[in-house]
Amino acid sequence: MHPAFSVVFFTTATGAGYGLLALLGVLGGLGFIPADFWLGLIGMGLALGLITAGLLSSTGHLGRPERAWRAFSQWRSSWLSREGVASVATFIPAGLFGLGWVFFGRTGGWVAIAGLLATIGAVVTVCTTGMIYTSLKPIAQWHSRYTLPGYLIFSAMTGSVLLNSLLQAFAIGSNPVVAAALLLTLLGWGWKLATWRYNDRLEIATTANTATGLAGGTVRSLEWPHTEENYLLKEMGFRIARKHAAKLRGITQALAFVLPALLLAVVFALPWPLTAVLSVLAALAQFAGMLVERWLFFAEAKHTVTLYYGR
Repeated sequence: MHPAFSVVFFTTATGAGYGLLALLGVLGGLGFIPADFWLGLIGMGLALGLITAGLLSSTGHLGRPERAWRAFSQWRSSWLSREGVASVATFIPAGLFGLGWVFFGRTGGWVAIAGLLATIGAVVTVCTTGMIYTSLKPIAQWHSRYTLPGYLIFSAMTGSVLLNSLLQAFAIGSNPVVAAALLLTLLGWGWKLATWRYNDRLEIATTANTATGLAGGTVRSLEWPHTEENYLLKEMGFRIARKHAAKLRGITQALAFVLPALLLAVVFALPWPLTAVLSVLAALAQFAGMLVERWLFFAEAKHTVTLYYGR
């Protein structure tokens, strides 16, 4: 039993991709990033590539991937459907922005408008992703005030670190971008620590008695409701040992926050091309760390349905 890697990769890749897309759209549209062919091609290719890879990965989590298109019809009531609609809609202004930047060498005028619309679409899509989990009341670890802001913070954090590595690779990095990436990494670290503290102190009042509405004794499950494991047990009833959780939390902090922060801090004092090398290493380490963080996000969540299994 374990969280599905397809969803872990989806949330990590799309978070970083949308974060980078949002920053490219607003900074490129406002003229802070030059309209260079290779910069635009690699930057937009990286952002859209991460988004596309993440979205394709998410379809592997479906029982019938060929029916994924049907989810778009439930946008009035489903955050998952709204996420799908928002993600597809964002490709339109993002494509126009990339077209104008890469092939026409422009970041102003209609290209700037497309970039700003792509930024708005990226932010909206990340919000809908966060709301998928925030809206799930049966999972107390997700149904909290920390989940949605966490998605936005981590997206901005990974996007800014990717943007810095991209600009440094083209020898056009700037201290404000490095500083923003460093501050967002520290903010993400603080938010993750606060989230863990909240979840560790979480007291869930629901018991087998309250779930079944029975009183006058302690409700026990004599046998499972079915003979085989199901989706909820595999991905929302996962049991991880306390010592393993502590170890993985340490790995998350080291790779996603501490190491990138240290590398970004050193960038201020070094010349190019060392700044480019360290910036790329910071981005790679952070992406690996966020994969571990997202795995923990799913592994440490507990669905109240597990009460029916005596847990």
